[in-house]
Amino acid sequence: MAEPIITVDKLKLSLRVDSDVDNQLLNGYSLAAENYIKNAIGYDHDDFYESERVSPLFETAVIAQASAYYSFRTALSLVNSYPVEPAVDSIVSQLQAEYARFEEDLNANKSK
Repeated sequence: MAEPIITVDKLKLSLRVDSDVDNQLLNGYSLAAENYIKNAIGYDHDDFYESERVSPLFETAVIAQASAYYSFRTALSLVNSYPVEPAVDSIVSQLQAEYARFEEDLNANKSK
């Protein structure tokens, strides 16, 4: 299994979880959140997600989305829940624009 960009320990710190009981679940949620966000933005350039400008936003979005998966994991609920956190939606929009600029710059450099 691939290692998520957000470690279980970092996610547990954000969620204020002390127990190790859900570690495997949290690891899966972290990977799912990372894939969800990359699917929304683009998979072609891993270096995009590692850049100094993008990395903090990407990591915040992964933590927020993985936290939502964990917090709203019950199948039946009387409370409305949303599959995408509003903060994640906002960050994804920002990163989509940044990704488009990143690809434009790559294409411009290739044509030189």
